[in-house]
Amino acid sequence: MEMLAIVLTSAVLLATAYATYGRLLARLFLLNDRTPTPAVSQRDGVDYEPCDTGPLLSQHFSAIAAAGPIVGPILAGNMFGWLPALLWILGGSIFIGGVHDFAALVASVRHRANSIIDVVRVHISQRAYLLFLVFVWMALVYIVVAFTDITANMFVGALDLQSGKPYASVAQAREAGEGAILVQAGSVATSSLLYLMLPIVMGLLVKSGRLTMSQATLVFVPLVILAILAGPLLPLNLDDVVRSFRPELTPQEAAGLAVRCWDVFLLLYCAIASVTPMWLLLQPRGQLGGIFLYAALGAGALGLIIGGLTGAQEIRQPAFKGWVDSAGNSLAPFLFITVACGACSGFHALIASGTTSKQLSREASAKPIGYGAMLLEAMVAIVSLCCLMLLAPDSPLTKASPNFIYANGISEFLGFVGLPRQLGLTFALMAFNTFVYDTLDVCTRLGRFILQELFRMPGTLGRWLGTLITAGAPVFFVTRQSAPGVPLWKQFWGLFGASNQLLAALTLLSVTVWLWRTRRAAWTFLVTGIGAVLMYVMSSWALFTMIRAGWDKRQSDPVVWIAMLLLALAVAMLFEAIAALLRRPEPQQPALQPA
Repeated sequence: MEMLAIVLTSAVLLATAYATYGRLLARLFLLNDRTPTPAVSQRDGVDYEPCDTGPLLSQHFSAIAAAGPIVGPILAGNMFGWLPALLWILGGSIFIGGVHDFAALVASVRHRANSIIDVVRVHISQRAYLLFLVFVWMALVYIVVAFTDITANMFVGALDLQSGKPYASVAQAREAGEGAILVQAGSVATSSLLYLMLPIVMGLLVKSGRLTMSQATLVFVPLVILAILAGPLLPLNLDDVVRSFRPELTPQEAAGLAVRCWDVFLLLYCAIASVTPMWLLLQPRGQLGGIFLYAALGAGALGLIIGGLTGAQEIRQPAFKGWVDSAGNSLAPFLFITVACGACSGFHALIASGTTSKQLSREASAKPIGYGAMLLEAMVAIVSLCCLMLLAPDSPLTKASPNFIYANGISEFLGFVGLPRQLGLTFALMAFNTFVYDTLDVCTRLGRFILQELFRMPGTLGRWLGTLITAGAPVFFVTRQSAPGVPLWKQFWGLFGASNQLLAALTLLSVTVWLWRTRRAAWTFLVTGIGAVLMYVMSSWALFTMIRAGWDKRQSDPVVWIAMLLLALAVAMLFEAIAALLRRPEPQQPALQPA
């Protein structure tokens, strides 16, 4: 009953925030539908394409959610307890993360759907613009690295639900002599590959006029369900394939090689997907993915309610574990960078100003899409945290990858609505993957935009060259040998979280400069300024801590050097922004008027 009370109270708080604070934001930013948005006025059928609010919300939600609101809260709950994570998810999403996403979307629309980086160029300086371009591109590469490797690790291994023990490979589980393997990661790989094909067919049918988007949704959602059902029947265990060609490899070595193969495959997919027209892949997959994610969130919430009312659920994890975790990381700043996307994410600004603003059909939709989607993501984070809260402190699953913890929890919740455990696990792991797919190719697309902008490479050649560099850079990291027993994504998570939160700080700082220099409104510093300061302090503190730890250990790890570069860029950006705030205000212009 305690868990149910937490979820219901959180839902009420988020809904109230949307109705009240969301309305205030819409008034402060002067949203109106009197003139066409850039999606309408600059429509080109490739990057600029107006989309209805519902489908665009689904696409935007599935793009921003990714693995962050699942992995981050589970890691943070394991480190410091579920209560600090819960409080930051609620407070951060309402007053910082949601405002950040909304402001970035509106700022982009008011600047002809150019990225938030262009706002920096116009209102801060050309030097800040170049610094920000480099920072953002680097942050996108880390996101692609972390999320690619998380997904690749999901395609390899097995989980024995009888003992709760995860295995690196199916062969390893067989050799251990455990009972029946109830879930194989290869089943998720099969379902995922089938799922990736469906949006292409759906996009072609909609574009040709044979089906409307609504009709196509009714046809293809059942096909997604069939893809989920097919996974356990035809598991694609790539580690078994590797051992058939290399029998001398141990199960652990075969699993590692299989993960690297999946890494490269996913990066190749990112490269191809990022240059396809939006109508062919991004919009139909966003529609399917959004509905799938709503279903996962709704079914999980329903299971939580039924389980809570019947008294079948209880919180087994401690609410608070201490100010310092077992690895020596202090709650401040590491809680903030670990929860990451569940409360605030700078990456969302790139989605909002990179692809979503080019599809926004009317300004009023910025409230549900910009602010509302972040609050939905907070609910995903809370449900993910509940999956951890189910586990006893000594459960083997607490040391498993967060995707297995999430899948185990969701399958338990779905069990209360009558869904078989194995099907529930496949469904939950597919939901996890669905979060990631949109993010991966959108990140690659945005990285391509940035390189084209930075090096002024328009046209087809620039499009492919920018994509090749953006998708190729992560190959260097994913093919590196990771530390024994530590997956590559986990080594990058701290850097990803810190750079992501620092990106949010710089975005809020840029929006604050834009609003102050064009409107001179005092509320600017309350609505966007305070969040910018908090995120800047916490993320810079975390980066400095990583640098000092690496320096003390005399490590030559590239993560340490990258952290130093990011921190230097952030400090330079801060000085540029302060100088812009102190300059004479710009002449009155329609800063908050439609583009």
